[in-house]
Amino acid sequence: MFIEIVITEERERAEALSDALIDSGALSATIEDADAGSIDEQPLYGEPGMTIETTAWKHSRVVALFDGGTDIDRAIASASAASGITPVPPHERREVADANWVGLTQAQFEPIRIGSRLWIVPSWHETPVAARDADAIVLRLDPGMAFGTGDHPTTRLCLAWLDECLTRGARVIDYGCGSGILAIAAAKLGAGRVAATDIDEQAVDAARSNADDNDVSIEVTLATRFTSAPVDVVVANILSNPLKVLAPLLTSLVADDGWLVLSGVLERQWQEVAERYAPFLPLSCWRCEDGWVCLVGRRARGH
Repeated sequence: MFIEIVITEERERAEALSDALIDSGALSATIEDADAGSIDEQPLYGEPGMTIETTAWKHSRVVALFDGGTDIDRAIASASAASGITPVPPHERREVADANWVGLTQAQFEPIRIGSRLWIVPSWHETPVAARDADAIVLRLDPGMAFGTGDHPTTRLCLAWLDECLTRGARVIDYGCGSGILAIAAAKLGAGRVAATDIDEQAVDAARSNADDNDVSIEVTLATRFTSAPVDVVVANILSNPLKVLAPLLTSLVADDGWLVLSGVLERQWQEVAERYAPFLPLSCWRCEDGWVCLVGRRARGH
């Protein structure tokens, strides 16, 4: 049996408290956005060449896991004192039964069908009978620590665009590739050269491993070392704020007659994102799903 405790703290104190809880015996401690799912939700991000101004959310939720035999009150008091927090903050507490965590995590991800041809099949699942059709295109995927399992609307939107619109032989860049799912899908759908990049080394490793498992060739590079001539399709499934920051870079990677495909944008955000891109490449809303949108734009020849 384990005990999970949750403490809501201001940004300035959350990281110190998280570290102090580890020093006081916590098996793990994470910091989450206490405003997640609300209009006050704040994405944090960093891109090559940027200075990250904040390392926690304005209202942060510190979640720590302890062994069931731990004196929780004493541990929290010790951590609070060590991080200069007085009085000892209130906390939520719940029991967490021991379980096969790997199995439970894997059980969350089932095979997913995208459009008429694409199937995303986690590496621990057998290929569904329906995905054994001659026309089916199957991606075997193990996301590891990287984003991209095919279950999020933003990923599905990008996959749907690739399935419906990608031209065979096209040169493709997947910027912010995560697990590599979009790059691998592009390769399986007949793209020519496919390049993928991410700021996270674990994502780069996951993308390379998944490409090998799918017998496709993609060039995977850490973003700090990534360079490329303009290509036919640039796809980026990130978040609205980094997408706005990256507007000059991403549009510079789109060749004449090429496409820019963006997701990670909420419906209420898309016009603001489109305005940021307007001086470089006009964007429109291609499709919406569950409150998320996919934005696309095509560079006119000579512009």
